[in-house]
Amino acid sequence: MTDLVLKAPPGPWAEFWGHFRRNKGAVLGLVIVLALSFVAIFADFVAPYDPAEQFRDFVLLPPAWVEGGSWAFPLGTDDIGRDMLSRLIHGARLSLFIGLLVVTLSLVVGVALGLLAGFYGGASDTLIARFMDILLALPSLLLAIVVAAILGPGLVNAAIAVSVVIVPHYARLTRASVMAERGREYVTAARLAGASDARLMLVTILPNCAAPLIVQATLGFSTAILDAAALGFLGLGAQPPTPEWGTMLSSSLQFLQRAWWVVTFPGMAILITVLAFNLMGDGLRDALDPKLKR
Repeated sequence: MTDLVLKAPPGPWAEFWGHFRRNKGAVLGLVIVLALSFVAIFADFVAPYDPAEQFRDFVLLPPAWVEGGSWAFPLGTDDIGRDMLSRLIHGARLSLFIGLLVVTLSLVVGVALGLLAGFYGGASDTLIARFMDILLALPSLLLAIVVAAILGPGLVNAAIAVSVVIVPHYARLTRASVMAERGREYVTAARLAGASDARLMLVTILPNCAAPLIVQATLGFSTAILDAAALGFLGLGAQPPTPEWGTMLSSSLQFLQRAWWVVTFPGMAILITVLAFNLMGDGLRDALDPKLKR
């Protein structure tokens, strides 16, 4: 008689990874994000030069594979002789820092507002929901420009400005999730057991709303990096000589015709980073949403 071998069901992490890796684009995005994170953390060791160091004898040097270029500066130099590769590497650190700061600020504020609105309802729900609708009705970049202009130019101020724009997305998502969960049996059981409102919101309900928030936070990274680069391009973000990608684009735009590399490489860095986070976010959504699992 043949013995039947029953395989144990996969754990939650194994199940998540099994669904996630089916999306090849998401895996590619994850690899790029991990590579960018490594470069950002160890930028001081990976970059061949200091990002502010000037080589006056090599101004607007083309990339190494172009005639006149040098492998001492693989991606060429800018208009005052700074190494483009070193500035792009240090720019990755700043861009990921902006993304992390924006997502943290907007997530904390948005989740708090969404919890209050969704859990209590009534006047607080109406007030918070209508205020979020007003913010969403305004053009996001225009609102970020207004907030950045009020706070003044700077990297942290640009992050705060972008956070204000993104908060409504987290607030509305949290509110909808909390309203769907607050009437379930496990919440009623916890309430009857004597759990306080704070415990019900933070310990009982919020963990069950985490999946869509994780996906939104991942996609929020790309939005934050893109909007911060736009503010830097407009002169409201990081200020020169800070090697932020949007600022690099702004200061090099006048050399587009004669030195394409000083504009192309920062633009490509923004494109690849935003695309990587979007691909990874799509994979997380497919893996965490039971309705999208195949």
